[in-house]
Amino acid sequence: QVQLVESGGGLVEAGGSLRLSCACSGRTFSRYAMGWFRQAPGKEREFVAAISRSGGSTVYADSVKGRFTISRDNAKNTLLLQMNSLKPEDTAVYYCAADEVLRSNIRVEIPFYDYWGQGTQVTVSS
Repeated sequence: QVQLVESGGGLVEAGGSLRLSCACSGRTFSRYAMGWFRQAPGKEREFVAAISRSGGSTVYADSVKGRFTISRDNAKNTLLLQMNSLKPEDTAVYYCAADEVLRSNIRVEIPFYDYWGQGTQVTVSS
């Protein structure tokens, strides 16, 4: 089992920044590719960003590319999401998730992710 706990959400004005953290416990963090997803009210959960087991490869949704940066510290069992130039449409509950993959694969589809955190709210005011 893997336990994931997000933190760092909050209320910020448009154009501002937030950094989300996800603490992982229970199994070896480096076994998992990691992803961030979000779900806005009345909408389906969507992919935001993902990172390979080693951290050497990343993938981003077009909507956040150039504004968000995903990173990980395998020594500290921590996943991060730096969010800059935030927009009101970024308002959502943000979830981190773990995908047990082989080698350096990265997958963006929700069904592949086996473990999920409880989510943290990000609200961007206009």
